Amino acid sequence: MSSLSPSDLSRIALPLEGEGARASFQLAPDRIHLNNGSFGAVPRSVEAAQAHWRAEVERDPTTFLDEVYPAEVRRAAGVAAQWFGGEAQDWVFCENATSALAGVLAAFPLKPGDEMLTTSHAYGAVVKAMRLWAHRSGAALRVAELPTILEDERQVVQAIAAAFTPRTRLLVIDHITSPTAAVFPAAEIVQVARKAGIAVFVDGAHAPGQIELDVPALGADWYTGNAHKWFFAPRGCGLLWTAPARQEMTRPAVPSHGTDEGYTEAFDWIGTRDVTPWLCLGAAALAFDGFGGESLMARNRQLAAEAAEIVMAAVGGAVSASASMRAAMAAICFPLQPAALADAHLKVRASLRQQGVVVAANVLEGLLCVRLSAQIYNSIADYKRCAEILARDSIFRAVASVN
Repeated sequence: MSSLSPSDLSRIALPLEGEGARASFQLAPDRIHLNNGSFGAVPRSVEAAQAHWRAEVERDPTTFLDEVYPAEVRRAAGVAAQWFGGEAQDWVFCENATSALAGVLAAFPLKPGDEMLTTSHAYGAVVKAMRLWAHRSGAALRVAELPTILEDERQVVQAIAAAFTPRTRLLVIDHITSPTAAVFPAAEIVQVARKAGIAVFVDGAHAPGQIELDVPALGADWYTGNAHKWFFAPRGCGLLWTAPARQEMTRPAVPSHGTDEGYTEAFDWIGTRDVTPWLCLGAAALAFDGFGGESLMARNRQLAAEAAEIVMAAVGGAVSASASMRAAMAAICFPLQPAALADAHLKVRASLRQQGVVVAANVLEGLLCVRLSAQIYNSIADYKRCAEILARDSIFRAVASVN
């Protein structure tokens, strides 16, 4: 995490930001985009790079995929190593963090009576995948229950450690949670799991570009991240790092010609597909650096914190994680009205979108959590407008207890 303070930030000459930075993206000017966390946003410079690679493929698909792509994808893996730690041979590409997890679950040697563990803040697709593989193998899926509103990092570590049993074989944890935007103390959790002899997969879908990373230093067995959320890569640029000791067993969920040749060979070729998002990681890194790099991450964190205060001042609620556990997102949570239905979050999202504000929202433990993202193209004015709309939105007020 950046050590820059708010006073430092005020002296940093960042590139154009807020409305001035929107020209670098194709984002619709008639909407306030506060959901970078779900699908990211691709700068025009990276779009141009992808167009270049697509043209190169189409000029001669056979020659490109046979002779050019193998070296270029390894070059892109070197970019991942440069930015996120480790060696190029330890990094491979996939479409997203969910597909990375699918490969690990398919390869992990579970047997009847074994247990997998995750937390109540885990991403929905991750829980479904774990449940499916537990059923197929005769293992059990257990969930460490955490309160939606988190007070500190110790609370997370203690709840996870308390859920270990002698049968726990695999722990899947978030680095930054999707529904609650909380930064988990991944290194401490891994250390506790290691002492218990438990393998650890870290779901860092939101981490690349949102927080500083040295993935090998975390000590996990596997780490996945999406470069297309906060690192400006095209959608479909997922990353998987695997500890050398686990590479022999780790293969993609879709096996192809490289399956018998080794870890990197297996992932580098998973049949015919659009590989251009992966080859754009270098262009994404240049864009990320051009937008400020470390200063951008610090700026976004500060902006997200201010956004939470603006919204809570207007409509109440409580932020889902302490300041030390937040980065470029903030989830503000509200008690649901007694008559609110399970799809309340979908109704709120749709209502705000109709009024030109795009947010993420989820329901956890009787709370409606509205998640706000902060990216280079956002400014304080965006969150003030969001707060104004929330304060008068009839659907939001019908489902949530507000000021």
